[in-house]
Amino acid sequence: MQTVTLQNGLKMPMEGFGVFQVRDKEECKRSVLDAIRAGYRLIDTAASYTNEDAVGEAVREAIAEGICTREELFITSKMWVQDMQNYETAEAAIDASLEKTGLDYLDLYLLHQAMKDYFSAWRAMEDACREGKLKAIGVSNFYPHVLTNFCETVEICPMVNQVELHPYFTQETALETMKRYRVVPEAWAPLGGGRYRPFEDEMLGKIAENHGKTIGQVILRWNVQRGVAVIPKSTHKERIEENINIWDFTLTDEEMQQIASLDQGYIGTAVKHFEPEFVRMCNNRKIHD
Repeated sequence: MQTVTLQNGLKMPMEGFGVFQVRDKEECKRSVLDAIRAGYRLIDTAASYTNEDAVGEAVREAIAEGICTREELFITSKMWVQDMQNYETAEAAIDASLEKTGLDYLDLYLLHQAMKDYFSAWRAMEDACREGKLKAIGVSNFYPHVLTNFCETVEICPMVNQVELHPYFTQETALETMKRYRVVPEAWAPLGGGRYRPFEDEMLGKIAENHGKTIGQVILRWNVQRGVAVIPKSTHKERIEENINIWDFTLTDEEMQQIASLDQGYIGTAVKHFEPEFVRMCNNRKIHD
């Protein structure tokens, strides 16, 4: 497994395991354990996924079984919009995530959206980082213009920006912006999130055949070869194991360009973050009382 070094010197795995929409606690715990047993060391959750507790249980069980140590794992969570009211609500959200996971610290903690008073929330995260509660801090769904303003304003620059990145939404401008500020790009929905029918694409099928790999493995490899960390999600053990098996082949420059040609621009996004209705929905969605 390759790693990338964050601005503070912390090494983050280039591939992790996501648990978005895995709401059943037992299923989530089982899937995370399957992932850790398969070799994943980065586990990505969020307060809004309502499964931080199941992730924590899986982590503790994996450690108890001797599969790994806590230091070998890289656990990520995210603060939801509801808790970005001010410094105090953000501070409480950080402590709540630690309590729910049952962990002494989180390796990475992200602002989930650029909404509410995210500057005050970030100051709380900066302090938690200095205190050792959070080893690294970053953002999610910060588009280039927002990320630029943010990096030019805050004291500690985000170390990661987790955004939608896949062949149908390549976000080249976003990657250039992140590179300028030494922010590591991390892809949610790296396989397209169940849209676009990539597994029926003849071109992708041919590339996969050339390497003796699956289309899913080719798509994941395409992202990591351009410096993007990936966090594929699955609740099926065989797919979990398949998704991590991407480190023994390399795509050619021509294949990389062919895959990138699938880009649909903003029309290919899964979530329209620029739409006012989406912002209203996020602002009004509560994940706790």
